[in-house]
Amino acid sequence: MITDSVRSFFEVLPSRGRLLGLDLGSKTVGLSLSDLARQIATPMDTIRRIKYSQDAAKIQKICNEQLIKGLVIGLPKNMDGSEGKACQVSREFSRLFFKSYGLPTLLWDERLSTVAVTKTMVEADLSRKRQAKIVDKMASAYILQGALDAIESQRNAS
Repeated sequence: MITDSVRSFFEVLPSRGRLLGLDLGSKTVGLSLSDLARQIATPMDTIRRIKYSQDAAKIQKICNEQLIKGLVIGLPKNMDGSEGKACQVSREFSRLFFKSYGLPTLLWDERLSTVAVTKTMVEADLSRKRQAKIVDKMASAYILQGALDAIESQRNAS
């Protein structure tokens, strides 16, 4: 199941288990990992994109090693809420990955995630070189944390 509905995603997940967050860029994929209770998102890694099959194999290996129960993939909508080419790329990646591996997937609106993360890194006085190395995995954690907070709200409402 691929959805942008937190409720639908929440309903198909087991009560515990890690989620993997992905921030799909044109050159890299930022990865983040939740704890087993799905409270905290932690930046994990950034992988350089090669081609879909190789990228998917790396992500699936991580899913197997970390016993991932679901994915949260950033959906980079335009500021007006419309979807452009980047959204199409995220949707297609999600569709292909789900078809091959079957993990429940939540597409999460990630507008301004990279801006928010970059602002935080500037405030922390990180060098531009350091920012460039970690921005993708930090953005992924920002996306995943937003989804975790929404899932927690859904859990409390149930």
